[in-house]
Amino acid sequence: MSEQSQLTTGKRRILVTSALPYANGSIHLGHLLEHIQTDIWTRFQRLRGHECYSVCADDAHGTPVMLKAQELGITPEEMVARTRAEHHQDLCDFFVDYNNYYVTHSPENQHFCEEIYNRLDKAGYISKRTINQLFDPEKNMFLPDRFVKGTCPSCGAEDQNGDSCDVCGATYSPTEVKNPRSVVSGATPVLKESEHFFFDLPQFEGMLKAWIRSGAIQEEMANKLQEWFEDGLQQWDISRDAPYFGFEIPGAPNKFFYVWVDAPVGYMASFKNFCDSNNVDFDSFWNVDSDAELYHFIGKDITYFHCLFWPAMLEGAGYRKPTGVNIHGFVTVNGAKMSKSRGTFIKGRTYLDHLDPEYLRYYFASKLGDGVTDIDLNFEDFAQKVNSDLVGKVVNIASRCASFITKRFDGKLSANVLEPELVAQFQNASETIAELFEKRKYHQAVREIMALADKANQFIDTNAPWVTIKDETKQQFTHDVCSLGINLFRILVTYLKPVLPILAQKTEAFLNDELSWESAQTVLTDHAINKFKPMMQRVEMDKINAMVEASKESLNTAPKIDPNSPLAKDPISEEITYEDFAKVDFRIARIANAEHVEKADKLLRLELDLGGETRQVFAGIKSAYAPEDLIGKHTVMVANLAPRKMRFGMSEGMVLAAGPGGKDLYILEPHEGAQPGMRVK
Repeated sequence: MSEQSQLTTGKRRILVTSALPYANGSIHLGHLLEHIQTDIWTRFQRLRGHECYSVCADDAHGTPVMLKAQELGITPEEMVARTRAEHHQDLCDFFVDYNNYYVTHSPENQHFCEEIYNRLDKAGYISKRTINQLFDPEKNMFLPDRFVKGTCPSCGAEDQNGDSCDVCGATYSPTEVKNPRSVVSGATPVLKESEHFFFDLPQFEGMLKAWIRSGAIQEEMANKLQEWFEDGLQQWDISRDAPYFGFEIPGAPNKFFYVWVDAPVGYMASFKNFCDSNNVDFDSFWNVDSDAELYHFIGKDITYFHCLFWPAMLEGAGYRKPTGVNIHGFVTVNGAKMSKSRGTFIKGRTYLDHLDPEYLRYYFASKLGDGVTDIDLNFEDFAQKVNSDLVGKVVNIASRCASFITKRFDGKLSANVLEPELVAQFQNASETIAELFEKRKYHQAVREIMALADKANQFIDTNAPWVTIKDETKQQFTHDVCSLGINLFRILVTYLKPVLPILAQKTEAFLNDELSWESAQTVLTDHAINKFKPMMQRVEMDKINAMVEASKESLNTAPKIDPNSPLAKDPISEEITYEDFAKVDFRIARIANAEHVEKADKLLRLELDLGGETRQVFAGIKSAYAPEDLIGKHTVMVANLAPRKMRFGMSEGMVLAAGPGGKDLYILEPHEGAQPGMRVK
């Protein structure tokens, strides 16, 4: 991290952004990792007394939004407005406190996009050239990379995206894909010429190399970006053809800014919208000579856009570059990628329906460091950590001491400080914890705080106020012990306030006191407190399990399936990897002979010709087929299934058939021309 971001004396001026959620789906736990990480950091800065603003917005433009709106029968603007409202409410309910949560389809964003483009064009950084691009002849539209599917040109894996292969990891142009098809219509796309606009990224190579090594991003990500320089920076295609939901490029009818042009500009637009309503000087944060700090929090998958294109655009247009781009990893659940079939692809709203949002804030904080390692949300660990740390350690301190203060000492803390040395230990941890929050080493900050919580509980255990309260000669001692316990709790919650804002609010109400970083350096004496009320409940695994089940149900409700359809009666099995599927060897087979099996109600014995090799297979299709009707037909069989010894003989494979059973069974028959022994792939 750059020197500017280290702890400094004096008031800092800071602007913070999170990556923009895309406006065609719900907020899920993967998104929330970033928004919570950002919110903790900005709350910490405000708690330290700095002028810190945070903004975000819905990323509204692009082909997916346009097509989703068409599917819903509404305008893109209407769909974006609905989605933005949903996203904002979800984030608010997780106590993510942005100064402004806006949308990229805004007049401010259009203004800045056009201004930046015009400045880049005037400076000679924009060029035009004609390219060949895949075009959907049925939908009359050029296809973005991800709206093309086909066979990987590198490894031959089928059904891969138009820009990269999930099997071998290769990246390529959609025009290189073999057997391409349009995801929109299923049609075979054709090549068509179109004039596109390009940003001259290579001209900024020297600046970018220096910037990414300046401490603006983590070293591991700087090393990763170095690969792009070794391969040679390319001109960046910044235009898309109509039909497209976005901003039209000035002076270029039916040409639109690519969504990744206007998405980061949306940071400026959201802040400008806030500044205009709150008397804040926008230019002092974005001018090239600004002394303010600018930080972006993003996931590792969009590093390329934020650490190459974005700073180059800003530099070329005469704006300041980010002070830092803080990059994080992904969220896994129970050690694996989030899975819809297992119910671990969990929407934020589904979580909120079952669990306290501060549980997730704390758990993520306990895992988050300053690197890009993926964060695993293990549900058993989640429950144990919340119950042990927050309920069993922190809140327990107040609950053990408060009732004595209320019932026996008129609700007032003692005028004495029993162990000043212990208080000093807690207060002296302030700068260490602050530096860890500053550097986004939240997991270490949490460990430091919990170590202090252990000391507070040891102090209470050692002095046992529930015992001394019974001794009339030790009433003042009991008062002093419980008062110190309450003060230690107050310091702990102050340190946790960026992570647990609602626990902090409840504590402030309980203590009649406002928690600030400076106030942790004081002790409340002879101070009236209110009656203690429970602040946090234990996490029960049945609530977690109910959330997972509800997640499965919510994901299965869209799109709605006819309850009488085959898919409803026999749902799709759990997801497998391509590698799993590739192990199955499907072959064309000719049914050379078919006959009844004596004493078998369902089976026919088939002799399958694989073009030089014959297999015996027992198939449960007797209810639907007479043996003589099958002889000579071609079908598909699993050829590498381990032989299975049956009562009637050895079955050496399996034929494929569809249908629920009985007379409703249909063996698969290939089109004419398929030959025995051919692999099906």
